[in-house]
Amino acid sequence: MSSHVSTDGLDLARRKMADAGVHPLAIDAFSRFYGLVESGETGVVPESDVEPLVDVVHRDELEIDDETARAALGRTAIIKLNGGLGTSMGMDRAKSLLSVRPPAVEGQEPLTFLDVIVGQVRTARASTGASLPLLFMNSFRTRDDTLAALSAYGDLSVDDLPLDFLQNREPKLRADDLTPVEWPADPSLEWCPPGHGDLYTALAASGVLRDLLAAGFRYASISNSDNLGAAPDAAIAGWFAASGAPFAAEVARRTPADRKGGHLVVRRSDGRTVLRETAQTLPEDADAAADISRHRYFNTNNLWFDLEALAAELDRTGGVLELPLIRNVKTVDPTDASSPEVIQIESAMGAAVEVFDGALAIEVGRSRFLPVKTTADLLVLRSDVYDLDEDYRLQARVDAPLVDLDSAAYKLIADFDRRFAAGPPSLVEATSLTVRGDWTFGAQVRVDGAGLLEDAGSPSSVPDGAVVGPEGLRP
Repeated sequence: MSSHVSTDGLDLARRKMADAGVHPLAIDAFSRFYGLVESGETGVVPESDVEPLVDVVHRDELEIDDETARAALGRTAIIKLNGGLGTSMGMDRAKSLLSVRPPAVEGQEPLTFLDVIVGQVRTARASTGASLPLLFMNSFRTRDDTLAALSAYGDLSVDDLPLDFLQNREPKLRADDLTPVEWPADPSLEWCPPGHGDLYTALAASGVLRDLLAAGFRYASISNSDNLGAAPDAAIAGWFAASGAPFAAEVARRTPADRKGGHLVVRRSDGRTVLRETAQTLPEDADAAADISRHRYFNTNNLWFDLEALAAELDRTGGVLELPLIRNVKTVDPTDASSPEVIQIESAMGAAVEVFDGALAIEVGRSRFLPVKTTADLLVLRSDVYDLDEDYRLQARVDAPLVDLDSAAYKLIADFDRRFAAGPPSLVEATSLTVRGDWTFGAQVRVDGAGLLEDAGSPSSVPDGAVVGPEGLRP
């Protein structure tokens, strides 16, 4: 690739971002990654360069006295990543506005992700005395809906801190010449989010990092808004504060269901813990990366960091955290495989584990990792597998069954809701539920064991009160 073409590409991208009002810090962060892409950097982490992570602290072995825990939580802010639209489920608004549990009081609206998050924070405030500010990192597309929903909670704001700050955006680049792609049919598709690694740039660019430090907050607990397991945890806060570490990642033991996805490994060259995402794994390393007996821990995307350490590192690097690159190749219109191939420059917030000297990992139970990425995940969360206790924490009554719904009928949230309009089936006696074809479920359906519904060849119904077992329907 000629330097003339690539220099033009970066200049054009910087100009496009500036014209769109993107913050100079975000433009600088993008420019750093652009240079990595241009130089042929792929961001891959070969298996031959790493060792398994074995040295972790265990949440269930922590011995933190209540006063230490409460004091640490009192200096902690809760940050939720809330930029996702749920586009994979056919949504065009914040995924956190989806209903996840029945109403707390009959006759009221069902509870959304946001309602549960707010409930968790309010009860933690009441039980510990911590002011516990709650902030959402929104995207341009999720901000208005989210703030409108949060306006129902007049007591949520803390001091003069905002309830949200904005994730940045950047241009998608043509794969052939690294210039910003043009797509007049839908100009919004010319842009993409920079991955959740943008959290650090967005905190600095918005002034929120400075505001939190000025208000006396020292620590932040960060998680995805679609993971309702990541409730405020005073014991982890106390451990993290006492450790003096700049950064900690919550990890969980991998099961066969976690063979894919980001996991922490140790780089042989310098002994640093690093995050390896699926997009950073070589095809020939796929089996080794998926070996859960070798690589035992996956990244939950629940993070803790010292705000002072983050501010110092951003000062050192001119506001651009030196995160590793994730180079994602897609089409400009994700629904049109014939549209031009583009490169989306991304980074992962968990990858900051390698930026900070002395970063730690803490193993937590699966109860702190309940993400909803598909309608199948949502069905389990809405079902009787979970109870919502008075602290707004989801308590599993049994091990969650593996649910596999036919994507043609259930992938989109509107189709899914229509087929479960009478409510989710009971799953407490299920080991799995596999649905092939188009089935609409009646009320009070129960799944027993390895429930299986085969494709009937045309839209079909599961009658009220029916049982779905390994052999299919039974009355």
